Amino acid sequence: MKIATFNVNGITSRLQRLLEWLDESQPDIACLQELKTSDATFPLQAIEAAGYGAVWHGQKGFNGVAVLARGAQPVEIRRGLPGDPDDTHSRYLEAQVHGLTVASIYLPNGNPQPGPKFDYKLAWFERLIQHAAALCEAREPVVLVGDYNVVPSNEVGDIYSPKSWLDDALLQPESRDAWRRLLAQGWTDAIATLHPGVPMYTFWDYFRNRWSRNAGLRIDHLLLNAAAAKQLASAGIDREVRGRDKPSDHAPAWVVLK
Repeated sequence: MKIATFNVNGITSRLQRLLEWLDESQPDIACLQELKTSDATFPLQAIEAAGYGAVWHGQKGFNGVAVLARGAQPVEIRRGLPGDPDDTHSRYLEAQVHGLTVASIYLPNGNPQPGPKFDYKLAWFERLIQHAAALCEAREPVVLVGDYNVVPSNEVGDIYSPKSWLDDALLQPESRDAWRRLLAQGWTDAIATLHPGVPMYTFWDYFRNRWSRNAGLRIDHLLLNAAAAKQLASAGIDREVRGRDKPSDHAPAWVVLK
């Protein structure tokens, strides 16, 4: 079973790129982030025509997450994280598909930092950590995927060079500490586990020719609980998607479970 994550950076403007990728990669489950569209304007007809059922949590102009399933209808479990009833951001969607639990995550960026946006990022991260603890202990396979907006380390496998990113929220000690505490629950980082020390970037900024220079970051992650990790077969990045006409600034990442 192939489970993928893709920050589409606007599903309306990148719909053709999304449909191309679904046809080529054929993921059984595809989790999307940064839809930037309302629930009412989600392109369900096009998604269904591509052979996928969908559940989504939209927000006009910002955020937004979705779970797609090839030849099946995902069953929604949770929309939004617990812990803050006043949080209106569409950033978390949990569903059951093909016998496993999957969550599509769009963690706050947090820039500029310090400031209220960074405080919100850290508070949201704490809520994710609290909610993920029980999921990690589940007997059935659980996969938490998405744009975590965290570069795990300064190593070449995670970032081309940290020099110009030192003040960015994605590299701050507090962000990385939250990431490590999440993993410490028992989650397996599929990409890092199978490709240690290898540049496996998932994001290239539109500016400063970062795509052509392969000046990327690894910020889209696929985390597996113990039941899922036992079935880990392969993982990778569909980086060629980033090089197409009018692309997202992210490339899809995926994991295959036996």
